[in-house]
Amino acid sequence: MDTVLTMRGIVKEFPGVRALDHVDLEVRAGEVHCLLGQNGAGKSTLIKVLSGAHQPDAGELRWYDEPVRLSGPAAATRLGIATIYQELDLCDGLNIAENIFLGHEHARAGFTRRAPAARATTELLRRLGHAELRPDTAVGTLPAAAKQVVSIARALSHDARLIVMDEPSAALGNDEVANLFRIIGQLRAEGVAVVYISHRLEEIRTVGDRITVLKDGRTVAANLPAATTSTEQVVSLMTGRHDLQEAAARSSHAGTDEVLRVTDLALPGRFHDLSFTVHAGEIVGLAGLVGSGRSEILETVYGARRPSAGQVLVDGRPIRPGSTRAAVTAGLGLAPEERKSQALFLLESVGRNISAASLPRYSRLGWFDRRRERADTHASLARVGIRPADPAHPVRELSGGNQQKAILARWLLDDSRVLLLDEPTRGVDVGARADVYAQIRRLAEQGVAVLLVSSDLPELLALSDRVLVLREGVVIHAAAAAELSERDIIAMIMEGSAL
Repeated sequence: MDTVLTMRGIVKEFPGVRALDHVDLEVRAGEVHCLLGQNGAGKSTLIKVLSGAHQPDAGELRWYDEPVRLSGPAAATRLGIATIYQELDLCDGLNIAENIFLGHEHARAGFTRRAPAARATTELLRRLGHAELRPDTAVGTLPAAAKQVVSIARALSHDARLIVMDEPSAALGNDEVANLFRIIGQLRAEGVAVVYISHRLEEIRTVGDRITVLKDGRTVAANLPAATTSTEQVVSLMTGRHDLQEAAARSSHAGTDEVLRVTDLALPGRFHDLSFTVHAGEIVGLAGLVGSGRSEILETVYGARRPSAGQVLVDGRPIRPGSTRAAVTAGLGLAPEERKSQALFLLESVGRNISAASLPRYSRLGWFDRRRERADTHASLARVGIRPADPAHPVRELSGGNQQKAILARWLLDDSRVLLLDEPTRGVDVGARADVYAQIRRLAEQGVAVLLVSSDLPELLALSDRVLVLREGVVIHAAAAAELSERDIIAMIMEGSAL
């Protein structure tokens, strides 16, 4: 088989991080090449280099053994490279034909020719085994599986010779996945190369030919046979270690008093029948892939999303669903993943950001006690070690680590009983991470119940007392952190069941 794509020594750097460190990838015509790696391994960055969205800082790309430079997505498309992302980039307000030929419409003298577009669309859909789809159907009315067929048809309308599929089965049912595999098999028979990204090993074995594994931005294995490479081997390559549990684990301060109880909680399309408890001084970690429902669970517990069923109780008292005010009053605090857009008031001072959840305590008879607010926020600054320790300092000028500490200080000042932490060290440098860890542990020592989401499994295991392993919105395993390893968690997520 001809080699369609060769990537050698690809390097991509962003401020403070090398996302790709001399990555290699070779894809042949008519094969399904599976790209594996943990969250943060570099898969997304590599896809963006391949699609022309990012320019590599070093390395070489060859297309049918000819050196190429992808100046942008349009250049990749012209070459014959198409990317179908997990979040499909279709226009719901346009019909199927308009989506397929968006940007390269059938036109003459400046006028769109609908009839030729409809005929070409019908032929593409028939080629994919979906003649039942009508070209004039609004894409917004289609189910997820049909939208994916439209995305593949759009790729083929550009005469794509290589199609990248990022977690294509994530939103599909079993029958729809079988249909996807049928289409991929047809593409393979036509000589189209597919780069397939998935965390589901059963899919890799079913549809894949070869495997490349990334870890920490590097290629750690290439061209492994998909059918015979064991789960143990893949997991070991992805984690880079055979045993994770080390002396980093903290001493537990979990008490017997139940602070948070979640019962039969459900959010359509995200998670269902979710039940768990968190005790005073306990840190419970949520482990799972991006898209497994981790963040949505925290947001629903906090009242930012309204569940379709179930109940959240703090100290035995139910909280009104879908109400952040009720959640904060009950003693819940949330540090969201996107702190700048979801948690911080970037035009305000550090002090005002810290006191934001506690403003009623400083108001009396229409007067606001600024002196007391300044004293309290100054004490909170010192408590969490924010630098500079000046309540008047603009929060936007703080480092990522100090901004995260400001959010923790907000809930400390509010005397929160439960703290919900979503990726608390994302974008935080190594030195500041140790400070954030210390603050989380100190909160637990003071009896705060902590529910923690982190894609960094060593971090999650080192901080947590218990871990709930999630896959597609379902808890598939729960155990003490000391009983789990990074390899255990990844294996369960990829296999879809407890070990």
